[in-house]
Amino acid sequence: MKKEIIQAIEKKKIQLDKLAPQVEKSCICSQLYNKLVIEKAILKKQLDDLNRNKFADKVIRLFPKKKTLICDYFGG
Repeated sequence: MKKEIIQAIEKKKIQLDKLAPQVEKSCICSQLYNKLVIEKAILKKQLDDLNRNKFADKVIRLFPKKKTLICDYFGG
């Protein structure tokens, strides 16, 4: 799964590199370029989610963060 995502990211990168010089020449190329950038970002997010330590995330959620009260700013 991880290798497939990495390969897909590399394909998107190659496509973006080929399309970059023609972005300003055509509106269609610009739209396609933007679509590829979004798809690449989605793939990177999926890869980050796979790499994330899920156990650590669950432990972090168990402990509530200390909320800052307005009186904390004026305390002396």
